[in-house]
Amino acid sequence: MKTNQFKLSSLLVAIFLGLGSLLAQPNNTIAVSNPNINSLTIKPESAAKMMRLELIKINKYKVYDEFDMNEIIKAKEEYKVGCYGQACLAKLGEELKVDYVMSGSIDGLGNKIVVTIKIIDVKGQALYKSAVREFDNQETEIQRMIEIVLFEMHGLTVDKVLSDRLAFKNEIITSNNVGKVNNSGPRIGGAVLTGDVRDFATRDVKYGGLGIQPFTSMIGYQIEGQYVGTENFSALVEGIINISGLEQSQFIPSFSLLNGFRFGKGNYEFAFGPRFGISSTSYGYLDLDGTYGIENRYFTAQEWDIYANENNILDQNNNILANPGFETHFDKDGAKRLSTSFLIAFGKTFQAGALNVPVNIFYSSQRGGGFLGVNMGFNVQKSKQPINKQSPQRYY
Repeated sequence: MKTNQFKLSSLLVAIFLGLGSLLAQPNNTIAVSNPNINSLTIKPESAAKMMRLELIKINKYKVYDEFDMNEIIKAKEEYKVGCYGQACLAKLGEELKVDYVMSGSIDGLGNKIVVTIKIIDVKGQALYKSAVREFDNQETEIQRMIEIVLFEMHGLTVDKVLSDRLAFKNEIITSNNVGKVNNSGPRIGGAVLTGDVRDFATRDVKYGGLGIQPFTSMIGYQIEGQYVGTENFSALVEGIINISGLEQSQFIPSFSLLNGFRFGKGNYEFAFGPRFGISSTSYGYLDLDGTYGIENRYFTAQEWDIYANENNILDQNNNILANPGFETHFDKDGAKRLSTSFLIAFGKTFQAGALNVPVNIFYSSQRGGGFLGVNMGFNVQKSKQPINKQSPQRYY
């Protein structure tokens, strides 16, 4: 008796397991038509294979492969050139004798990829399911993008980490896709001289000065490169070659290497960095107030020895004054050396169509003085080019 009961129970368990297995098997058939691909390197055939693979994974359909579809597609030209509309997909489904047909499009739009998938109910001749999702422009991850869209279409749980990493966040445009505005071009301006630089410029030529007015013209050329760009911010490297003093028969060359920042749609700019030039200096004494003779007269150490002896200039011990206060001073007849200063500038770029007119106020500071001035330039922007040109990866 017990043996018969055990056999009956085993039979019932086997029946239920068999029914469960049958119920778990998907009954609806589906075929995937090649999606429309725009501005991406992936081929439609490869994208269709990815769609089939992800459909198999969700285990809700019996998925036709491309070999099941080849005979029908090869027989009719309309399926070869592209079947994307609802009527065409429904007709293809009837030819294939499937319940559903899936297709869609994958579009590269600037800095994002848009995946659109739709499933057509062949018998009902109507749209069964559809979904569209924007992703970050990571073409190598298209299969994962398709997975996310299919999961969302069928109410399945999407991996949040994966979804967040591929999501298009619509942030401020970054340097990969911002048009590059280049202000390279000629510069012209003027500056007034301050401090020791002013004293050197106005000092008489016979006392080692330049004998010019305390201002100077400037003419040069700026070369700039943009290494970070957003919709409202740009970071720049600027190189400026400049020649000053031509209007007063002077030739004063310099080179400035600046780090610049340009802000907002108004193109306001702030820049700073070192300025390199050539200076002439010697070791001596500058008699600014005329204590020992003539105001603003400069003596080298050798000149002072002669002058002090000739004029019997004595120190507190009634000896010839050997050192009235020697320091390194500017001297046009002195030794030539590389000089440095720190340049800081503020400005704005005015625009009129393709014409850019940058205007800057600047100050170049060095020990004891410097240049305070304004300059302007112009350039014609011929075209906007991407800052970073990346070679797309290809699918074969």
